[in-house]
Amino acid sequence: MLKHNSYFEGAVQSVGYQRNGLRGSVGVIAPGEYHFGTEAAERMTVVSGLLQAKLPGADWANFPAGTYFEVGANSGFDVRAVGGPAAYLCEYFAA
Repeated sequence: MLKHNSYFEGAVQSVGYQRNGLRGSVGVIAPGEYHFGTEAAERMTVVSGLLQAKLPGADWANFPAGTYFEVGANSGFDVRAVGGPAAYLCEYFAA
């Protein structure tokens, strides 16, 4: 089943899905800075564009297309798309 999500007044759009018991989402982030909380641990892979992320206990870091970052459960991170929209794949890890 597919589920559309819209965050930050439409600046972040995603489509969630489930496959083989694992959840994920694909989406696009418009230029700007956003904060996301996490319930499950997750891996964010940048598919297109450039994301900068500020992970817990770390400084801002660049994540261009083809790279990823991971965030623990019950945590959060800040992200910003730089130079235009950025597309991502988010994979959620089972608890």
